[in-house]
Amino acid sequence: MAITASMVKELRDSTGAGMMDAKKALTENDGDMEAAVDWLRTKGLAKAAKKSGRTAAEGLVAVKVEGGHGVAVEVNSETDFVGKNAEFQSMVSNIADAALKVDDVEALKAAEIDGKSVETTLTDAIAKIGENMSLRRMQSIEGETVVSYVHNAAAPGMGKIGVLVAMTGGNEELGKQIAMHIAAVNPASLSEADLDPAVVEKEKQVQMDIARESGKPEAVIEKMITGRMQKYMSEVTLVNQSFVVNPDLTVGKAAEEAGATITGFVRLEVGEGIEVVKEDFAAEVAKAAKG
Repeated sequence: MAITASMVKELRDSTGAGMMDAKKALTENDGDMEAAVDWLRTKGLAKAAKKSGRTAAEGLVAVKVEGGHGVAVEVNSETDFVGKNAEFQSMVSNIADAALKVDDVEALKAAEIDGKSVETTLTDAIAKIGENMSLRRMQSIEGETVVSYVHNAAAPGMGKIGVLVAMTGGNEELGKQIAMHIAAVNPASLSEADLDPAVVEKEKQVQMDIARESGKPEAVIEKMITGRMQKYMSEVTLVNQSFVVNPDLTVGKAAEEAGATITGFVRLEVGEGIEVVKEDFAAEVAKAAKG
């Protein structure tokens, strides 16, 4: 029986198995979906399906730099304990190495590690370690010089926050200091020019509404808004923020005095933006007992 792409997709969706594993299961069982599921279960490859619905908000961010090219990847697990697992750390490091050779997260999932795709490697790890895991994000950056920094490192090159800074000029020490600043302060963008215009307009409107509550004339309000928006930019844009290493200077000015220009940055933090719903099992049991 011919094995179609739609059959492979259906089996993958129901079991959480990798693409090649699903295809092999169908081929081995002449396209019989139920038999293919059983085949995957006997191989331990369908375990992932039971865990795929659980929230994976822990894990590690890994950073790698090769010449003027840097990548950061986030691989999530359910518990912080797994992030300390040597096998998990090795897998994350290998995924980051593979990321140096691709352009986006989808291509990374298909990239190979020791003859298996990253996606299949993750599925195998889920079955072995017993927790849901996911390759959530990948970001890359190019520059004359790219410097990396990891905050709360669990192992070399990986931890809870990973930062990459691209610069022209300057040196490794300056790049590391700027990366540490980014890890601590979490700027929204490099400069005002990189901020989403919709975000800027929304903030300006909020400040206008606040200022109008004062009852002052529009001409006065306009001047107030100019000052408030300057303050806003100094809080959210990297080059305008006070440098944590020397608060008397902005980050941009500190770079300039060191003969450097910051051309970009990447900051990934484990679990950032993931909503974790904590279940009250005692309450659920009590509710069930009451019928």
